[in-house]
Amino acid sequence: MDTVNEIARKVVDRMIDHDLFSQWMGIEVLEIKEGYSKIQMTIRGEMVNGFGIIHGGIPFSLADSAFAFACNNRNNLSVALDVTITFTKAVHIDDVLTAEAKEIHN
Repeated sequence: MDTVNEIARKVVDRMIDHDLFSQWMGIEVLEIKEGYSKIQMTIRGEMVNGFGIIHGGIPFSLADSAFAFACNNRNNLSVALDVTITFTKAVHIDDVLTAEAKEIHN
């Protein structure tokens, strides 16, 4: 029988199989545990804005995917109610971003 974390990984694998946007972003799943995810992606040219830095929607989308993988990997549908993000520095082509999400309350 599967362990809890094996089930969580299977759920996330299925989510990614149907998530064309996360596929387009090139998200790589680094770690999945029940209520937790760690993912990363490399910035490509089509992800930057007219200033040559990453478009703000890209890191927000990466964080949103990490959130979705962490809070849905129990195989119970969850969605965000309210989300904020703070941009702390500029990101450029070939930079690698990592997002980590941990469920606090279920």
